[in-house]
Amino acid sequence: MNRDQKATAVAEIAEQIKESEAVFAIDYRGITVAQVAELRGKLREADATFRVVKNTLTERAADKADAEALKALLEGPTALTFVRGDAAAAAKAIADFQKSTGGELLPFKGGLMNGDALDAAQITAISKLPSRQVLYGQLVGVVASPITGLARSLNGLVSGLAIALGGVLEKKESGEVPAGAAPAAAASDNPEAEAEAGGTETEPSEGSDDTTETPQED
Repeated sequence: MNRDQKATAVAEIAEQIKESEAVFAIDYRGITVAQVAELRGKLREADATFRVVKNTLTERAADKADAEALKALLEGPTALTFVRGDAAAAAKAIADFQKSTGGELLPFKGGLMNGDALDAAQITAISKLPSRQVLYGQLVGVVASPITGLARSLNGLVSGLAIALGGVLEKKESGEVPAGAAPAAAASDNPEAEAEAGGTETEPSEGSDDTTETPQED
């Protein structure tokens, strides 16, 4: 690789670091070309790429991308996983590959997430988190539950009102409730109240003031 090719590689790696939400450094010793191809296919589903690069070029790229924490991980054969999509899904794909090989291949060295340094244990913990798709599904379920309950309650209220109105209509049609009739007033034990209810009017006595007081505006 000549100088121009190295400069191009450094620029590409630096750009990948900047564009990634997470970067995982992995020891790739012992992995075959066929296994790399298989892993890349699984990582592609999480919008992640697996790249084997020389440590010297990665160091220069880390300087260019202000990713100083990556430089401490560049000891021995190192491959980088650049994650632009679901970090949990990408970490899980690598962790599943580790399990399928008895835990001997692709051990995590550490990495970055949103600019913060990660150690190997933290990346392993991330691999055990639900994927972004699963989290979205759970969130939709939580949001939809109250709405579903509200819809059921409203349907119940509407149904109850319809039943009540139907009962009133049936009583009117049967004559049990006369159409337009007002409810009968309960009899009062107070004769004066009965007189007022009967609409009896009395003339004001002579000398009395039959004017009414108009309320003043506040």
